[in-house]
Amino acid sequence: MVELAGIGPVPFAGMLLADLGADVVRVDRPATVAAVDPARPSIDPMARGKRSVGIDLKHPEGAATVLRLVGGADVLVEGFRPGVAERLGVGPEPCHAANGRLVYGRMTGWGQEGPLAAEAGHDIDYLAVAGVLAHIGRRGAPPTPPINLVADFGGGANLLVVGVLAALFDAARTGAGTVVDAAMVDGAALLMAPFFAARATGFWQDERGTNLLDSGAYFYDAYECADGRHVAVGAIEPQFHAALLRGLGLEGEDDLPEQLDRSAWPAMKERVATVFRTRTRDEWVAAFAGTDACVAPVLTMGEAAGHPHVRARGSIVEAGGVAQPGPAPRVGGPLPLPGPPAVPGAHTDEVLAEAGLTPADVARLRAAGAVA
Repeated sequence: MVELAGIGPVPFAGMLLADLGADVVRVDRPATVAAVDPARPSIDPMARGKRSVGIDLKHPEGAATVLRLVGGADVLVEGFRPGVAERLGVGPEPCHAANGRLVYGRMTGWGQEGPLAAEAGHDIDYLAVAGVLAHIGRRGAPPTPPINLVADFGGGANLLVVGVLAALFDAARTGAGTVVDAAMVDGAALLMAPFFAARATGFWQDERGTNLLDSGAYFYDAYECADGRHVAVGAIEPQFHAALLRGLGLEGEDDLPEQLDRSAWPAMKERVATVFRTRTRDEWVAAFAGTDACVAPVLTMGEAAGHPHVRARGSIVEAGGVAQPGPAPRVGGPLPLPGPPAVPGAHTDEVLAEAGLTPADVARLRAAGAVA
């Protein structure tokens, strides 16, 4: 797979495929290669298991060199604004001319066409337009940006990978490649499918912070504890709800409302919050251990790495002194880390030789400024 270097979802998609066994070659800009400090190895988990070549895509011979790589590739992914790859000479048409079986993956915020296609944007903008952001936050408060997980990575990179894998399956059957148009606004909207269904049935209300899963319910929220840290509560099912009340010492009290009585949720939330503030986070975790109350500690990234379950699963691992998520999903069992992060330009000669260029060819391209 050829990955034209970018930020956010494109390198994340490359990481996912490298984790699953793909030979990912990242094309880095010469300026990125020139900025490498040999004394400071790369620590970026999203670069793990990849190889890197330094090529100037703005140089005509640089674009031609990328097409040489494309000739032996299964996939190319890029994250430019619409039309940029075409202007650089590495759009779908020349790439498919070089390799008719190529899967050409395109990652953008707004998609390849539409009124906003050429405009700038970020995760929060795609969430806003897709009908996601309006529903994240507490009642009476402004929408809360959920860090850039939802559009960039959930609706962006992950769906780019889904599209690439589907297109690879099709190419294997038909011998013909295709273009995958992965737009974050599309993916963010797609992730809302269950909530569109809930809204259609009247189960979900447009006012945020009033519903079952958006902090409206007292049995699905995060609560502050005596030490200022928090626990997460997700006791939705009746038996889990009963275990929550039992653990809080509220079971059997005469004035408890029905669990799904929305009018009672605000008062019950205050009541539950008062109880949670009587013990520390870890005391509550110990009190609920072994129950089905669905109470968990709210951990930072640093804390999560040391959690017994996370550690046992390898959900977060350490490599080169850097904590990072382990490969997922497991395919045929746990997957090892594919290798250390690629240093920009470190594999230029190696990869170009595999593409059929001689040392003299590479030297000429370097002299011309096409290759770093």
